[in-house]
Amino acid sequence: MGGLQNVRSATLIGHNGSGKSLLLAQILYKSGLIDKADTKYVDYDPVEEEKGASFSSHVASLEWKGKKVYLIDTPGFSDFISEVINGIFVSENIISVVNAVAGVEIQTERTWNMADEMKKPIIVFVNQMDKERANFENVVAELKERFSRKIVPVVVPIGAAENFEGVVDLLKKKVYRYDGDKVQEEDMPENFNDMRSEILEDIVEQDEELMMRYLDGEEIGYDELMRVLRESYKKGEIVPVLSGSALKGIGLDLLLDYLGDIGVSPEEAPSYKALLEDGTEIEVKFSEEEPFCAYIFKSVVDQFVGRITFAKVIAGVLRSGDTIVNVQKDVSEKLGHIYVPILKQQKEVESAGPGEIVVLLKLKEGAVGETLAHRDRRVKIVPPAFPEPMFSRSVHPKSKSDIDKISNGLSRLSDSDPTFVWEYDSETGETVVSGLGAMHLDVMIERLKKIFGVDVEVGKPKIAYRETITTTAVAEHKHKKQTGGHGQYGHVKIQLEPLPRGQGYEFVDKIVGGVIPRNFIPSVDKGIREAMKKGVLAGYPVTDVRVILFDGSYHEVDSSDISFQIAAIQAFKKGMEAAKPVILEPIMEVEVFVPEENAGDVMGEISSRRGRPLGMEPSGKGMVKVKAEVPLAEMLDFSSKLSSITSGRGYFTMRFQRYEIVPPNIQEKIIEERRREMQEQEK
Repeated sequence: MGGLQNVRSATLIGHNGSGKSLLLAQILYKSGLIDKADTKYVDYDPVEEEKGASFSSHVASLEWKGKKVYLIDTPGFSDFISEVINGIFVSENIISVVNAVAGVEIQTERTWNMADEMKKPIIVFVNQMDKERANFENVVAELKERFSRKIVPVVVPIGAAENFEGVVDLLKKKVYRYDGDKVQEEDMPENFNDMRSEILEDIVEQDEELMMRYLDGEEIGYDELMRVLRESYKKGEIVPVLSGSALKGIGLDLLLDYLGDIGVSPEEAPSYKALLEDGTEIEVKFSEEEPFCAYIFKSVVDQFVGRITFAKVIAGVLRSGDTIVNVQKDVSEKLGHIYVPILKQQKEVESAGPGEIVVLLKLKEGAVGETLAHRDRRVKIVPPAFPEPMFSRSVHPKSKSDIDKISNGLSRLSDSDPTFVWEYDSETGETVVSGLGAMHLDVMIERLKKIFGVDVEVGKPKIAYRETITTTAVAEHKHKKQTGGHGQYGHVKIQLEPLPRGQGYEFVDKIVGGVIPRNFIPSVDKGIREAMKKGVLAGYPVTDVRVILFDGSYHEVDSSDISFQIAAIQAFKKGMEAAKPVILEPIMEVEVFVPEENAGDVMGEISSRRGRPLGMEPSGKGMVKVKAEVPLAEMLDFSSKLSSITSGRGYFTMRFQRYEIVPPNIQEKIIEERRREMQEQEK
């Protein structure tokens, strides 16, 4: 079973409720790795157990007909999209699980688009054919309508709902009927011939020579059809569609067969982009010959075991006892045991090669997105882009004795999720957590309670406002302090200029003639960066400012790094006050999916929230998609309002678009609210 060509990895993507977790559990049950097809084996995180849903990815390995298979189950909620992004990033194949009743849902579309962006081939599994109102033909029609790749149904159902009997493999011309763990194979009846002819045409047209033979009436053999299907799938030209039922275990064996037969192996997969220590970009390919390199795509915080790290081996071979380096943290670690994952169980192995997924216990460091490498080639795999966390809340430990525990817990949780961040403001004494939405923060706070035993009070949502300037201003500050011994002296003159939105910060050194020595220039830059952490209007971080250092003076004895930092901080504050500062707010790109009859009401609601409707387009099944740009501050309670307008049928997604200046009347309210917060914190 060795060799890169016999390794397959696939990530399960799709909308919440499509049955991904049960699909994985059933596959593991059929493989003899768990004793019951139950999602409790998959959703084993304490919060997942309580809520009965997946909030993180879950990984399992198995052997199937000579192939070593790794499957990653991902959450179907948009708040946990980072788990999906990383799952897609580390898999060579994607299985889009679609609910046969609901069809193509918002997360189906969103996760499919992510796979498209990363150029990953997709197999569709139409699940829940045993459910009432299941309709395979409607799902296939929707897939063809929504997506540009050629949709080719290769394993189709016999019947649906209570009449669902089994599946037909149109290429093999075989029927499979299931009775528990028994599968009965029969020849395909003639009434499926038209359906088979249709998909044969879709396949043979990918190969000119094969198409000519087919048009001449020649019978094309199974092996040749599979060869073209395999090549077209790997190029992303064809999406094979299969069907079945995870609940009844129907069609899962064929899904694994197709993954093994046409799936991309590490040997055929594209390289990963990586950076050397000097910033040079290189390509790291799956190869046993190159130095070891692995990407951390999942990190679990366990109250008993500690840190559990999941890494995808890209290059080299990892062996027990090896010394490896966490490149981002510059920390060396000597490995003890190496495991491969089977959900919450692990199986120990002596080594793991390219394309394989390993579990490492109790690493000193190991945040998601970091790279483990051989000390002689410290490459950093370039991680995928993650959404910026825009939804924040304050958290306060109920017990003062938990202050240290909360910092440790939040640090470990942020290591496990690049879209969850936290910071402690020493001036206000406030800890603020940020994530992708209310559900995201609720789950992370629940984990904080259950895993680390920290009970917290949660404050109201906070918006990631920013401050900037609207005009040019010149400012100077002379910091002069005389005490016993050396004094302090730093003097700077700076000019502040507004930058285009999204440019951040630019420091320009225009000192000539040594009026400020070269060794103090970085101190000025450092001081300005420090000052930008808190603006002059409401204490929000400052952005989109160019600072030009053009003059100043120094003292041969009293000047120091700290003196110039202090001078820069004070000069920046003066300059910002003079440069007509304003508050910026995050503007979100919002897509709202609603029944046609509710579209007008939703457009009106968006407009009432300072939103800009950008248009509307059909979304299938009597639904429309309303596109808009809306300030994040106006979206915090939108979910409940949308549910009320659409009787629970509407849903929406949003992502950060840009920052814009807040209208003056709103700005006054923000400043007043911020002052009130700070006064309360000082009490």
